[in-house]
Amino acid sequence: MQRKRYAPGRAGSTARTTVVLALGLGLGAGLAGCSSGTPADDVTVDAKAGLASAAAPPGRYRTLFEACGAVPQAVLKEMLPGAAALPDAERAKAYRGTAAVTYDTDRRVGCSWRADTPETSHRLSLDIERVVSYDTAVSDDDRAQEVYVRKQLAAGVPLPPTAPPEATGSPGGTASPTQTATTPPAHKPSATAPASPTGSAPAGSASTGPTPSGAPASTGLESRVLEGLGDVAYLDDVLGNAGANSRQRSVSVVFRTSNVIVTVSYREETSGPAEAPGSAELQERARKLARSLADRLEE
Repeated sequence: MQRKRYAPGRAGSTARTTVVLALGLGLGAGLAGCSSGTPADDVTVDAKAGLASAAAPPGRYRTLFEACGAVPQAVLKEMLPGAAALPDAERAKAYRGTAAVTYDTDRRVGCSWRADTPETSHRLSLDIERVVSYDTAVSDDDRAQEVYVRKQLAAGVPLPPTAPPEATGSPGGTASPTQTATTPPAHKPSATAPASPTGSAPAGSASTGPTPSGAPASTGLESRVLEGLGDVAYLDDVLGNAGANSRQRSVSVVFRTSNVIVTVSYREETSGPAEAPGSAELQERARKLARSLADRLEE
């Protein structure tokens, strides 16, 4: 006799009904013959049917703070020096900022500020995203790390070295989202200041130009991974032309804390005879603001 597989919630009543009918018809011996032996495969099915895998843990954050109110006015005065010369009403508007249009302020918020002078323009923007995983097997933090790694690869900032073999997918180890990412492309050509007609880089550029061996000299201001900011962080520095007679440098600091990713974008544009914007001051200001936002997330 061919046995029927176990169906959750029905096996008990079916078995009892079979026994009663068999006894009533005097077929006890036949029933015993058909059900003899240990149904090992059925036991396996029974054991798995009642198990439910535990859901991955949620992220630390459930809400986000208001972005336009996250930057103190003292910081805005430093990062938007041109605002000081504006009329009172325009200066107040510049410091107030413009909120980004989002459809769920518990998932994403942003704000931007801008101040212009005849020769320079400064623009600051914040983007704060709370990542949620809809896969019960993937935690919010792991999903946020995947999003963060994609941002870093898109910026062309090299990923940090991989962990030891036992943590990179070898037997007994599991690779992290960072370690399983593909090799990043070469950084954008505009990340290094174009050479001047004499072959030297403009003052304040993030690169000193090629060395005699052909390799670019390191100044410590290149786009790079940052330590001590959130769980992971990187800085991207790009210098390029904003127009026929203007130069623009954009510095972005991106960091992740649990399931929240924060992007601080700071840009300076010069025109006319003004020198191209330098890296050191812009990077310092952007990193200082990023640090204050990271501290706020820890409150």
